[in-house]
Amino acid sequence: MELDDTICYCFHVRKRKILNFIRLHKPRRASQISECGGAGTGCGWCVPFLKRYFDEAVSGDVTVPDQTTPGDYARQRANYIREGGGTPPAGAIPLPSDAPAPPL
Repeated sequence: MELDDTICYCFHVRKRKILNFIRLHKPRRASQISECGGAGTGCGWCVPFLKRYFDEAVSGDVTVPDQTTPGDYARQRANYIREGGGTPPAGAIPLPSDAPAPPL
């Protein structure tokens, strides 16, 4: 994912904003990133990504660059939601139409 890619689709928060929030506010816990535009408080899909960015900032070590494309990220989020992983709030970025429906 690139800096200008959206990480929190529920509240339209981009990776750049999240990383700047971590750098400037130095949260003590990953959960405090929710103060950055509500990131992580919607469907929950982005929470593991927020934790990863927090851990990387604390350790100063980016072990593996994120090679996920925005399209793959959106489809994975859609599958997560369709499988009952969370409910996006009103105003969230809509699910892509090309994500497969979960098995019955």
